[in-house]
Amino acid sequence: MAVPLQKSAAAPHVAYRAALARWLIAVLAVLLTAGLQWLPPNHLSFVANEWLRDAFLRVQVSSAAEPRVLVVDIDEASLARLGPWPWPRERLADMVEILLSHYGARGVGLDILLPKETGTAGDTRLALLARYGPVVPAQAFDFDLAGARPAPVRDGVLGGAVAGYAGGVEATGYIANYAALAQAPHIGAIGFIPDPDGTLRRVPMISRYQGRAYPTLALALINCCTGKQQLELDDTGLARVGFARDWNAYTVVSAADILDQAIDPAGVRGRLVLVGSSSLGMGDRVATPLAASRPGLGVHAAMLSTLLDRQAGGAPARWPGAWLALGWAVLTALLVPLAFPRLSALASVALLGVSSIAWTGLAWLACSHDPDFNAVAPYASNLLLLAVAIPYQWQLTQRRSRHLLSTLRQYVAPAVVAELLRSDLEDPLQPRQLEVTTLIADMEGYTAQVEALPVEEAARLTRDFLDCLTGPVIERQGTLDKYTGDGLVAFFGAPLPLERHADLALDAARAILERVGAYSAMRERAGYPPLRVRIGIESGLAMAGDFGTSFRSIYTAVGDSVNTASRLEQAARDYPHDVIVGPGTVARAREHRFLQLGERRLRGKEQLTTVFTLQDSMNQAGSTPANPIPGSAITGTSA
Repeated sequence: MAVPLQKSAAAPHVAYRAALARWLIAVLAVLLTAGLQWLPPNHLSFVANEWLRDAFLRVQVSSAAEPRVLVVDIDEASLARLGPWPWPRERLADMVEILLSHYGARGVGLDILLPKETGTAGDTRLALLARYGPVVPAQAFDFDLAGARPAPVRDGVLGGAVAGYAGGVEATGYIANYAALAQAPHIGAIGFIPDPDGTLRRVPMISRYQGRAYPTLALALINCCTGKQQLELDDTGLARVGFARDWNAYTVVSAADILDQAIDPAGVRGRLVLVGSSSLGMGDRVATPLAASRPGLGVHAAMLSTLLDRQAGGAPARWPGAWLALGWAVLTALLVPLAFPRLSALASVALLGVSSIAWTGLAWLACSHDPDFNAVAPYASNLLLLAVAIPYQWQLTQRRSRHLLSTLRQYVAPAVVAELLRSDLEDPLQPRQLEVTTLIADMEGYTAQVEALPVEEAARLTRDFLDCLTGPVIERQGTLDKYTGDGLVAFFGAPLPLERHADLALDAARAILERVGAYSAMRERAGYPPLRVRIGIESGLAMAGDFGTSFRSIYTAVGDSVNTASRLEQAARDYPHDVIVGPGTVARAREHRFLQLGERRLRGKEQLTTVFTLQDSMNQAGSTPANPIPGSAITGTSA
């Protein structure tokens, strides 16, 4: 007897809601990436983005020598030999003159603040060198945007304002130079604004104070000494320092050796020179992506190299990093409605892992081409999918699995159930037209067999006989439709299509005969009458699925071939053969031999039907044909 199943009338709406939920999750993942790209960053996303970029920098950083820049370091050795800081202005002027005349430097940038006059000739010499030579003094701007100091810092005289730059970072104070030095045509700003985590990654390319624009030291040195104004910069505010070269890539010489002219001029000639100090006592140390403590002089050297690369056309072409990240998020989010329903949870996690790894490689390249986009945004979208989409799909799968298991365990082989769970069918139980082979079997003379038996023995006989019928069906991927008291109805080819459905049904019929024969022999030895099973088999199109109402339903198959199989089973009582096969099955079978029994008018059929039997299933009353032909060929004569 078939077991009734509860079936929700709202099943299509459940599937629609599940699909809609998956698309909403995908859209949320894309919106998360978009928000991280174009909305003001929060602290967590900022730190994560910069951590990733820093990691890329540390892997990509080069130690190849930078031949265009020389760093003159007022280091500990120089201070020990020539005395503590501040040095006399005459000594600074001597060093600048030696760099320009004896060594042939292309230009000199001073990473030194000189806000007070000393009243010596050195003040005048240094001011004249800066006013008429390729010398760029420095001035520092204060960016006390939070108003932490009670009064803004204003020391010295500002100079070096430029035109042609828009935007910039607004300054609140400054430490500039003494009046004569402030007359220099090119003066560079050396103020820094560390990121919230204390690491210096950007410098103000342009600082603005009271409506005037002041370039950073590296930009001022480029404008002063390269013969070409660098006005077409993309960044007019905070610009990311390239840090393409490590500190050891720069030629660093001691200021004392320059004053002693102990350096080979060939190693200096034509270079842009930065003069500053790495001395711990002078306090000009900053944290960079490459190290926790580096001289501020190294930041200016890195920015100078970055601008020289850009001026020479060697900088990477600009990429639209934000749109690239958004496009990647869209591609990954499409996995939710398109791939996740077809994959296991583990496979979905692996797919997100592959997406993240692939994005790491793409982000590696994109970070070199776009300094501003949020490189971790696609990872955030993937985390959202991992935390929401995969558990949601797993929950849907579990619910679907429970429904399928409860419905199909009573009808279908475990391997078929497992295959259905792996399939991409939204509702495998939904009625579909399929090619199936129907097998109908029952016990001949059942009533006579059980009339003389006690109830318990009659029940045991029925149960054991049905076991003989059911096992071969399930073992060969058949679907049990229903029990009919002393028999069963089964079909092959649904809910999963089977290419060999006809041969599988015939194999099951042969196995049923063997099991019933063995069981009958056992009963005969105990003194009971023999058992005979009648089997009708036919193949053809049928509508297979979960049929019924919202109150009660059953998985079954309906169609002309199913009705024909039933009539063939009934016709078996008129033949000495246990298995009667219809022409549809004979046409589709490829692995069996058949004996044609002639034509017969089946009940409910207007046309005659040619009937067959399996050649190797004939009982002793049957006759063996002279020349049996394998496959779908037939032999024999009309009954």
